[in-house]
Amino acid sequence: MESSDGVLDKINNGYGFEEVLACNMCGYDTAKSKVHGIRLDSSQGFNPRGKTGVAVTLIYCKRCGLIYASPLPVPFDIQQHYGIAPDEYWNPEYFSRDPLYFSEEIIKAKELLEFSPGMKALDIGAGLGKCMLALSDAGFDVDGFEPSVTFREKAISELGVDPSRLKLGMMEDIEYPPNSFDFITFGAVLEHLYNPDEAIRKALSWLKEGGVIQIEVPSSDWFIAKVVNSFYRAIGTIFVTNLSPMHEPYHLYEFSLNSFKKNADINNYEIAHYQYYVCRQPHIPQILQPLFRWYMAKFNKGMQLKVWLRKKIL
Repeated sequence: MESSDGVLDKINNGYGFEEVLACNMCGYDTAKSKVHGIRLDSSQGFNPRGKTGVAVTLIYCKRCGLIYASPLPVPFDIQQHYGIAPDEYWNPEYFSRDPLYFSEEIIKAKELLEFSPGMKALDIGAGLGKCMLALSDAGFDVDGFEPSVTFREKAISELGVDPSRLKLGMMEDIEYPPNSFDFITFGAVLEHLYNPDEAIRKALSWLKEGGVIQIEVPSSDWFIAKVVNSFYRAIGTIFVTNLSPMHEPYHLYEFSLNSFKKNADINNYEIAHYQYYVCRQPHIPQILQPLFRWYMAKFNKGMQLKVWLRKKIL
């Protein structure tokens, strides 16, 4: 258990808490939406009643299906989340070059863009720079930026990313000229940002008309999360397993396809393509894996959602 002093330290030294009045993706009033449950600041396990800590309320948007926290916990220093050593965040095998890394996304990007060599690409939240390297190998002219000092240093020292092409900074602070890029990717990034709508809008300003943004996010309709939440309710609690706003991997939002459809009406883009991915399901008993995976693939209940947004031509 976490001591009461530890809880007070988290409140007083680690986070501020901001009330969220409306859904970030569609603007729907939080007060009219559904309270989804509460989420602790640590892994909850099978018996969250036996744990102490700081809990926040999660909201399910009735209009678009976005799941978010209100109040939203905001760290006083972003490096509190992302200043950790890359070796602690990723498995050792992640640091090696993989010729197939991001290959499926590159194939789709080239198809949607009618690709020609030298098209400009931007990797938002570049991490170790593996996506930048894959895009460069595929013929794109690539830039990127990364908010973590330690991740950027590892990308440069271990994977050989050109430091002049990899900026250090957060989405809120980075600037590029308007209409600079043909392709922008938010690979597993948008769920970490405090204002996804603003991030999409800013990225669109950097994108050329007809250009494409690829986004991969956790799905708010993931079947396994619904199973776990049903278990929590069955044991008489209001805990939910969605999100992790105060512990790794620091997910602040889960999105539905409708979240992007509603946001497209606000920000002048269209959904060019989407896919759901089942991904690894380590918590499912082996005997049930084939059935669960079939169900999630068949009915779009997988863990991850990938969407491809095209900037409309005015």
